[in-house]
Amino acid sequence: MPEHRREDEGEDERLDRELLELLNEVRVAMPGVQVLFAFLLAVPFQQRFTETTPFQQTVFLVTLLCAAGATAFLVAPVAYHRIMFRAGDKPALVKTGNVSLLIGLALLATAMTCAVLLVTDVLYEEMTTTIVAVAAGAMFALLWFGVAGMRRLVGGHAR
Repeated sequence: MPEHRREDEGEDERLDRELLELLNEVRVAMPGVQVLFAFLLAVPFQQRFTETTPFQQTVFLVTLLCAAGATAFLVAPVAYHRIMFRAGDKPALVKTGNVSLLIGLALLATAMTCAVLLVTDVLYEEMTTTIVAVAAGAMFALLWFGVAGMRRLVGGHAR
């Protein structure tokens, strides 16, 4: 019996549960990317944006594109579900939705790290900016991917 199936559930019940868990996880991630994306859409219309350096403009563009990509990947499982509703393709939905969610989270982590980089570059010297941006990126990498990734690599799992 696969480790992700509960003893008292069949294949259809497991897929229903996994889909519900996936969609709930999307609901948790979406507000963050929505707020960031909305903020980024407003930034170029601020008067001081014209004073940004070419580096800051590049970081801004990367941040904006990562936030847009995160939005696309995080919403993709919902769109897939709506299009394939009642088509009996739930195994593929759960599998592709999982991949899409992970890519969306990676893009969101990148966008948030770049946003931290952009803000600190405006406010502080290069050394502080570098330390803070690296620390932010490391924090996302460790908490969102590293802890669980290491657990999977060593074969550990919670029951």
